[in-house]
Amino acid sequence: MIDAPEATSTRPYLIRALYEWCTDNGYTPYIAVSVNERVQVPREYVKDGEIVLNISFEATTALKLGNDFIEFKARFAGTARDIMVPVSQVVAIYARENGQGMAFPMVSSDDTGPAAVAGDEHAAPSELKAVPPAAADAEQRKNESSDAPEPPRPPTPGSRPVLTRVK
Repeated sequence: MIDAPEATSTRPYLIRALYEWCTDNGYTPYIAVSVNERVQVPREYVKDGEIVLNISFEATTALKLGNDFIEFKARFAGTARDIMVPVSQVVAIYARENGQGMAFPMVSSDDTGPAAVAGDEHAAPSELKAVPPAAADAEQRKNESSDAPEPPRPPTPGSRPVLTRVK
């Protein structure tokens, strides 16, 4: 009996597909990232172990959506920074304008083997559920009226559905 090779993670493919969907429809793609020691981002912008990054063409330079890492250069407070995010640490990708996108299962922070890079991609679709992002609209309005440069957080429960992971 021949063992089938282990399938590659679906996460980077879904991220690329949703990035393309956002850009094709004129939306701004944002990723929510769970930050650990392997994530290279400006730590001063990390809140509660997460950071939200605008990965639109206008906000990045040299964007590479690879199978293992998302890499690009971006400006934070006018200073160019190199960003490198393991795909396994991306917890969501969504359109800023309407909150539509996808959430992914979290990978435990102590994983360092191949599963950590691939992520837990064998989660059944029943582990994801629709969550309305009306609160995201309120958050966006708050951010637009505020002088703070902080990017919007991932969608929270409201009236329109988006996907999120449920344990």
